[in-house]
Amino acid sequence: MLGKYRMEKFNNLKSIPSYLSLQNIDTDMIIPKQFLKTIKRTGLGKSLFYEMRYDENGKKNPDFILNMEPYNKSKILLAGKNFGCGSSREHAPWALSDFGIKCVISTSFADIFYNNCFKNGILPVKIEEKIVTELSEYSKRKEEIEVSLDNQVVRYGNKVAKFEVDAFKKKCLMEGLDDIALSMEKISQISDYEKKLHNTKPWILNNANKN
Repeated sequence: MLGKYRMEKFNNLKSIPSYLSLQNIDTDMIIPKQFLKTIKRTGLGKSLFYEMRYDENGKKNPDFILNMEPYNKSKILLAGKNFGCGSSREHAPWALSDFGIKCVISTSFADIFYNNCFKNGILPVKIEEKIVTELSEYSKRKEEIEVSLDNQVVRYGNKVAKFEVDAFKKKCLMEGLDDIALSMEKISQISDYEKKLHNTKPWILNNANKN
């Protein structure tokens, strides 16, 4: 199932951002543990922020930002600091992506969540708190902002804010390369190595096949 997944390429993104000002949003808040039984990357969007989006009867909370128009179609999420802390579940970026969120902007992220985002087609943007506050005003006014990964900037109104990103992670996002795709790029080298191993040390492959 995972092998059929193809990560989308990321370059420029325009959207009205949704603003979730809470700090220390952990991965259990992003996608609660009862939804972790699946290994599919799709179908989790409906359960994103489940305990905040729905009441005890499973009805949508009309006051939650992602249940409101036009924020229920936002591709950019503005969040408080230390976003994605807690357990390392990869279902968290899966749920965000399946909902339609392709970029999360915050002052800081938990390390594992931050790295998982790049592997699942989401750009996590670290930026200073002043900029997040300014961007939140655009959210309130329901105005679009633009995130350019190529130029590493966030554009809003007549302002431009620069952000940093690791060159390798940037390349992977822009070319739509997850871990599987990166491995497949080296398939010919892997095949050549196995042929060489078969000729020089056949007992290794024979033992591997027995196991």
